[in-house]
Amino acid sequence: MNEVNKSERLWNAQYWKVMICNFMMFFAFYLLTPLLPLYLDREFAADKDTIGIVLSGYVVATFLVRPFSGFMVDAFNRKKVLMVCLAAFFICFTGYLGAGTLLMFAIVRTMHGIPFGAATVANSTVAIDVLPSSRRNEGIGYYGLSNNLAMAIAPSAGIYIYNYTGNFSLLFWLSLIIAFIGFLCSATVKIPAREIKKMKPKLDLDHFFLTRAWLMAINICLFGLCWGVMSNYVALYGQEKLGITDGTGIFFAILSTGLVLSRLSGHKSLRSGNITGSCAIGVCLSLTGYTLFAAVLAPWAYYASAFLIGLGNGRMYPAFLNMFIKTARHDQRGTANSSILISWDFGMGLGILLGGVMAEYLGFRAAFWTIAAIQCAGTLMFLLFTKNFYLRRQIS
Repeated sequence: MNEVNKSERLWNAQYWKVMICNFMMFFAFYLLTPLLPLYLDREFAADKDTIGIVLSGYVVATFLVRPFSGFMVDAFNRKKVLMVCLAAFFICFTGYLGAGTLLMFAIVRTMHGIPFGAATVANSTVAIDVLPSSRRNEGIGYYGLSNNLAMAIAPSAGIYIYNYTGNFSLLFWLSLIIAFIGFLCSATVKIPAREIKKMKPKLDLDHFFLTRAWLMAINICLFGLCWGVMSNYVALYGQEKLGITDGTGIFFAILSTGLVLSRLSGHKSLRSGNITGSCAIGVCLSLTGYTLFAAVLAPWAYYASAFLIGLGNGRMYPAFLNMFIKTARHDQRGTANSSILISWDFGMGLGILLGGVMAEYLGFRAAFWTIAAIQCAGTLMFLLFTKNFYLRRQIS
């Protein structure tokens, strides 16, 4: 009886290791994210649309590598794939230290997206492998807590360190070291043995993208676009429109608090199988947050919208991930993971690029009203079409 209970335990040792590895990877990444627009502005005097182009490079790279990442983790040894990706991920941080021109920085940032995109697919697929099948819905929801905790702490820590030292090089070194710790943690993970299914020799799109989930992919792409604009331009918006020079860290902390609380409160819905209901709550909360952010130019709205967007995305994203997994065969877990990330990254890349252009030529208010409208379109799309699309296509 004890062996059965142990085998069904959600918080097993391997799951903890995968969570810690994911936390370190995202912490290293988000330590720099809110500061890179400021770095490009101060070090290279880049204007807003140039910043958007440079920062969108890594998203383009992750988008391009994700289909092949899903194929690789389904077709080869997942632990080896994960370790290679994480090794390349931490090594890329050295490139920021040596990039002396805007062009070199753009190249390094774009190249960094390749191992980041592959590692996130590999690590999330390993997390599914080490979860007991009876706790998988719930475990997928909790897995995102490692991302959210990193997002809660890392931006605030990065901004605090920079305000205290004024040294971007120190931040690049810290990110490298933290990413290396994540790599060491991944080396200790033990993955259950599995039969690697030989792929068909012919070229098949399903090897690279979960075509059964095409409408869900379009829907999550819209939400990723909104997130891309919000997460990358909130610091500049706060400075220019509200005079908030040191509040971006607080914004991300509140955002991530909402994400964490939403994940903790939503696990019962996921465990009971009420995936679409949990997602509906999430997309509506996010819509409220984006609309408040665009409509009210005041510090209280700035921070309140962060909490609402966090609550919404904390419900929406794990529900969508479960929907992708449940429309895939067991031998397509890597493809399902890469497909949702491809869709999210494509939307986020568009958001980063379009957000910079709109901010430069139309202003921040127009940019944020646009994403509120896009979030509204995505919400209606889910409620009217995507929910029923998933229910028809899920695999028992």
